[in-house]
Amino acid sequence: METSIVGVGVGITDRFRTVVEEKIARIQTFAARAQRLDVKVTHRVYRNGQVPEETVELTLVSKGPVVRAEATDGDKFVALDLAVDKMAEQLRRAKEKRVDGRQHPRGAHFEKGSGALEGIDVEPASVDVLRAVATGNIPVQNDEEETYSPVVIRTKSFDAEWMTVEEAVDRMELVGHDFFLFVDARTDHPSVVYRRKGWDYGVIALSAQAPPAEALAS
Repeated sequence: METSIVGVGVGITDRFRTVVEEKIARIQTFAARAQRLDVKVTHRVYRNGQVPEETVELTLVSKGPVVRAEATDGDKFVALDLAVDKMAEQLRRAKEKRVDGRQHPRGAHFEKGSGALEGIDVEPASVDVLRAVATGNIPVQNDEEETYSPVVIRTKSFDAEWMTVEEAVDRMELVGHDFFLFVDARTDHPSVVYRRKGWDYGVIALSAQAPPAEALAS
């Protein structure tokens, strides 16, 4: 497996490269088809007296979905250990889920005869949630505003991906998140799968276009 190591604000020593090569053997046991592992080390210094910290980001590229994990600590070697632990756990859970699915099929599946989605707890979004999403009626802290707010909402934009619910659940497990946003290939509706207790998952889908803000206000 090819390895790429870069440092932002910090130099990468030969010792660190050696430790990385030793650690990735653990990842390869769960990802035999992995092609490349990108390691990014970022050094951050704070002006308010906080101790400088190192963030290690791991990105695993293979024939399947991209897997990411990161960790932060004052020592980059400790941060590397934590990030490797996270990625190994994500890969292990995904592998166990695939094996368990082959031996004991469960989870979401589409019944061709009835046209129903079985084996998953589907909960429709409430009207209030749909309106809040459609109108953007959620307070966001603007970096240019001087007014302080204890709540800061980070926003990210991604290209839409069409996939089945099963594929979305697998992708969520690989990235290690508690939810995953996608477009349902069966319905063409924006949807979110999220983690419940154990191996249970839920789905929230937008089944219709919400009315514009002017209509809601009248």
